[in-house]
Amino acid sequence: MSEDKKKPAAAEAAAPKAKVVKPKSKKGGKKVRAQVSQGKAYIQASFNNTIVSFTDMNGAVLGWSSAGVVGFKGPKKATPYAASVIVRDVAEKTKDFGIKEVHVFVSGVGQGREGALRALNANNINVLSIKDVTPMAHNGCRPPRPRRV
Repeated sequence: MSEDKKKPAAAEAAAPKAKVVKPKSKKGGKKVRAQVSQGKAYIQASFNNTIVSFTDMNGAVLGWSSAGVVGFKGPKKATPYAASVIVRDVAEKTKDFGIKEVHVFVSGVGQGREGALRALNANNINVLSIKDVTPMAHNGCRPPRPRRV
C-alpha cells in the first residue's frame, strides 16, 4: 500500500512540467482624470522665486510649477513676467482636469503676486476670491538677552 502511494509521486517528478503562459496585460493606457471645475490656486511669491500650484477643493495638488522649472535663472525668477509664464505652464498641465474657477491664496511679498493674478485671467481661469495668507509676525517670542563679552 505504501508502494502505491510512492509511484504517482515519482511519476510526477520524472514528467516535465508544462509552462503556463499568461496573456500579457496591456500596459500604459490613458488615465481617466476626474473633472474638477472649481479649485484653489496657491501663489507663493518670495524675493527670489515664484511658485504656483493648483489644487482641488480638498487640497489635493493637481499641478504646480515654479520659475526654475520653466527655465528662469537668477534674479529673473522673481519678475512679474516669470509669474505669468508659470501660470501659463500650470494651466497647461492641469487642463485635463477642466479647472475653470479658482479661489486664490497669495503668500509672500515678491513682485510675482500681481503678475500671477493677471495671468490667471489671461488663461481663461475665473478668479472667485483672493485671500492674502502672508505670515505676519506679532511680537511672539521673547528675544534672547544681549551677549556679555
